[in-house]
Amino acid sequence: MSNAKKIYVVDDDKIYHFILKTFFKKNNLNVEPEFFENGLEAIQYLKTQLKAGSEIPKTILLDLNMPIMDGWQFLEEFRNLKSQHDFAIDVYVVTSSNDHSDLEKAGKFENEIVKYLLKPINDSLLGILS
Repeated sequence: MSNAKKIYVVDDDKIYHFILKTFFKKNNLNVEPEFFENGLEAIQYLKTQLKAGSEIPKTILLDLNMPIMDGWQFLEEFRNLKSQHDFAIDVYVVTSSNDHSDLEKAGKFENEIVKYLLKPINDSLLGILS
């Protein structure tokens, strides 16, 4: 088993996936990312991992605007899952939306969201993932 920090990246933008992979490598971050293109894929995988007793991520980087299941729906499911299982995962919203209504809505998930970050990624991720 690797000692790399397991993270989930939940974002439908493949270019963003590539940028993150480059960012991780450039900064020699010891992370093991798993990429999901929507919230449904991520929440189903997390449920499977919990049921199997497998390793779950320490961190989730979550976009808000995605097809099938967006970040808000993911957070609702995540909240329900946390009420059924005892686990600790830090969720960081990483989005291009600085819309006031999104920022306000994020406040309703204060127990689920550690921090609301705006794209593009920058060195603020270093502290989170180091």
